[in-house]
Amino acid sequence: MSDIADNIHFFDEKLRGTPCRLVAVSKTHSPEKIMEAYDAGHRIFGENKVQELLEKRDKLPHDIAWHLIGHLQTNKVKQIAQFIDTIQSVDSLKLLVEINKRAEQFNRTLPVNCMLQFDIADEETKYGMSYDEAVALLQSDEYRNMHFIRITGVMGIATNTDDQEKLRGEFRTLRGYFEKLKETFFAGNEDFKEISMGMTSDWELAVAEGSTLIRVGSGIFGARNYNK
Repeated sequence: MSDIADNIHFFDEKLRGTPCRLVAVSKTHSPEKIMEAYDAGHRIFGENKVQELLEKRDKLPHDIAWHLIGHLQTNKVKQIAQFIDTIQSVDSLKLLVEINKRAEQFNRTLPVNCMLQFDIADEETKYGMSYDEAVALLQSDEYRNMHFIRITGVMGIATNTDDQEKLRGEFRTLRGYFEKLKETFFAGNEDFKEISMGMTSDWELAVAEGSTLIRVGSGIFGARNYNK
């Protein structure tokens, strides 16, 4: 058994009995490495860039549930709208409108799962909405008239820090956003159930704070090679 398969089984065991699932973040890693995780039974993979996702998808089994977790430009949506399972990085109404439009053009049988990305980190380089912006989106006529998207939860990227209390506070902020949106806009809606937070360095803390999706890359595939 490969190290990648061992790592997949490690997370399977750690998450057993919790509501949390693993998104294996495969950015910069080869289709061969992804297949090692696939052969170990894993089916949910995350990519940051559309072009890289397209190149890999052609070489891999089509029952993989692909999650787009990086910043998504509206002009790239049409390239993934036909097959993408989940777009975790919805950070504006404009982007959501485009996703719905492109999904409708493909007449998708299933809607595109979308997650609202919030800016919870103390870093200017992170993308994401404020809570008030998310409320305005959900109150908009444009959102109410969308039939080819399904909002399934919230996503956030915490500050890159070893400060456990800071991380805990950011995770609790995101969970708080989720709970308020659930109560206000999604009461009784079983589709709205996901809190995507936690990565290789902080996933255990994220799970303890209520994460339902952790995004783990180097903890499965090893260090990334950005020189390819």
